[in-house]
Amino acid sequence: MNKPTLLVMAAGVGSRYGGLKQIDPVGPCGEIVIDYSIYDAIRAGFGKVVFVIRRDIEKDFREAIGDRIAKRTEVQYVFQQLSNVPPWFTVPATRKKPWGTTQAVLTAVDVIHEPCAVINADDYYGATAYKVLAEHLNKSEDKNGVGDYSMVGFTIRNTLSEFGTVARGLCKVDADGMLTFIEELTAIEKDGSGAKYKDASGALIRLAGDEPVSMNMWGFTPSIFGHCRRVFEDFLRAHGNEEKTETFIPMTVGQLIREKKAHVKVLRSPDAWFGVTYKEDKPAVVESVRKLIAKGVYPEKLWG
Repeated sequence: MNKPTLLVMAAGVGSRYGGLKQIDPVGPCGEIVIDYSIYDAIRAGFGKVVFVIRRDIEKDFREAIGDRIAKRTEVQYVFQQLSNVPPWFTVPATRKKPWGTTQAVLTAVDVIHEPCAVINADDYYGATAYKVLAEHLNKSEDKNGVGDYSMVGFTIRNTLSEFGTVARGLCKVDADGMLTFIEELTAIEKDGSGAKYKDASGALIRLAGDEPVSMNMWGFTPSIFGHCRRVFEDFLRAHGNEEKTETFIPMTVGQLIREKKAHVKVLRSPDAWFGVTYKEDKPAVVESVRKLIAKGVYPEKLWG
């Protein structure tokens, strides 16, 4: 059996952060967030890392992370670009950025032929999350054309920033632990011990804070690429002339669930999530890494 692959989405512009946050050091020896994710993934049994990046950051990204990781596991690159569209579609002149995470995953169609995990480059998920996801991927098998997928769910109050709104996929889970519905919220923020956001009508919605959310940590079989291609092409037909609209993986997975083309097992991890959305988040991330090193979760010099 082939080991699962880790697909890392690192093509984000980082406009809210104000810089190339994917390669901003947070560890004591220059480690970045993705160093810790890849370290955990290798320990969990992942056999290859595929980075989704932009062409314009390739040199910096290779120097900051890729070349170092390539000494420890197989590394490949794919490139998410505005021009990665079907030949029948013309990109609008006003469009400046790529089309979202569904397109990002689709860019790896030619290099991934085994079960894979999909993660964000700037999120720390914790060692347990990779362990449970690898275990599920090693036994994943589509049946009767239905994708056998998975997602690691995190408690929403533990995923919010102190410094602004964030995007999260709010999840509904049935009694068997299967994902039944996912709602992409693009501007959710802290509200005491809970959270709040505004719906499409502008009404304020409050959440208790215990609700599970997607942090874009998914487990897929290779059938996901065919689904992403179909969904992306449908998106371009409906919204391709819009200047900023994107299509996200949580939306795609939700559509597959509604169409009964995928079952998604929600896996839970007790590990704390943290990430860098705004520059102001960085000191808390640095402190979190320091505490994990002090507890012996990671060595001070991660790669020896």
